[in-house]
Amino acid sequence: MSISINIERLMVRIFALGKIGALPNGGCKRLALSEEDKAGRTLVTGWLHELGLEVHSDVIGNTWAIRPNRYGSTEHPVVMGSHIDTVGTGGLYDGNLGVLGGIEVIESMIEVGVETERPVAVAFFTNEEGARFQPDMMGSGVAQGALDLAEMLASVGIDGISVSDALDAINAGGDEPVGALKPSSYLELHIEQGPVLETQAIDIGVVTGVQGISWSEFTITGQACHAGTTPMPMRHDSGVVAAGIALEAWAIAQEFGAPQVATVGRMRFEPDLVNVVPEEARMTVDLRNTSEDTLRKAEARLFAKAEALSDVQGCTIKRQSLARFEPVAFDSDLVESIAQSASELGYTSLKMPSGAGHDAQMFAPQCPSAMIFVPSRDGISHNIHEYTAPDQIAKGVALLAKVVVSQAGTEQTQTQRVSVTDQGDKS
Repeated sequence: MSISINIERLMVRIFALGKIGALPNGGCKRLALSEEDKAGRTLVTGWLHELGLEVHSDVIGNTWAIRPNRYGSTEHPVVMGSHIDTVGTGGLYDGNLGVLGGIEVIESMIEVGVETERPVAVAFFTNEEGARFQPDMMGSGVAQGALDLAEMLASVGIDGISVSDALDAINAGGDEPVGALKPSSYLELHIEQGPVLETQAIDIGVVTGVQGISWSEFTITGQACHAGTTPMPMRHDSGVVAAGIALEAWAIAQEFGAPQVATVGRMRFEPDLVNVVPEEARMTVDLRNTSEDTLRKAEARLFAKAEALSDVQGCTIKRQSLARFEPVAFDSDLVESIAQSASELGYTSLKMPSGAGHDAQMFAPQCPSAMIFVPSRDGISHNIHEYTAPDQIAKGVALLAKVVVSQAGTEQTQTQRVSVTDQGDKS
């Protein structure tokens, strides 16, 4: 018995979802719990209903559907999942591939009548991106007990609306309690979002874990004054402090070396005038490393430097943690299963960590979890030009199907064995 991935059907769904929140020059903007997210949820859950699956949602809007096992049970399924929210200038593949690829796996299993010992599910989780509400991986974090539900519901987005109110506005909150979805294992197919696989002409990234992430926001308060009449020694320049913090973040990444990375993603001055020394500077710093010990050292050095720079300028400084996740190692047996399955399908693969955060890291402490990467053209993601070729997607979904069938288990005899193939690029 052979499960064949229908890449044409999958690509139709990817493009259909991409039309919701479509941007003029390509890509899409579908922020979490927005009207566009509501439309995306309606489209995706509609496909799940068409497959005869019962759709569930919990109180923070995480949504899933389970195909029962051969005995009719839906308990402890093998879960495929990701997210369908995007950043403000997102592409069509980030997150969406993991959800729609999971739907394709289940539909392909239904078509050929493959029955499993364990149930199989597909899910999407609320506010993975953290673009509207912080922190990121919010829905999966709440579901797995890593984030507090009440705190997350009270979180206020960039538009001044709380998560609770946004859920109500689009009727996304469900009846299930958080933690209602209890996977036996969790698998997430995702685009790499980096250049490694394409550069090395590798089909599949076998993800070994996720880097630790530290997001901090600094608010520096000085004194606004005339840019021409105030002598340099008499200034309390919040902009100088912010610039120094940015340079220190860069220096940390350079001196610590790979895999340490540092990013200043946002910096704003008030009153933001060309001829006024800024009274306030607000900025963010994103630090990541696969080592928790090294990440802590990077944080300590950055925070100490920020205080020192502020003291020199006679400014005050406040620091707020926006997100903090320790590095996560994925289940070694599941990682090896993915690598072995890729080899059996004739795909080249590379074991690698993820530099980005993903819902899978929230499941890893609770159940065997792992991820599959497919290449990103030019390493571009969080960008309207994000792209992965259909033939590369087909390989990723075929591999996902093979591992899911292995994890879920089937009744096998000498005359009936389940194999998985992809149909290549027919789009």
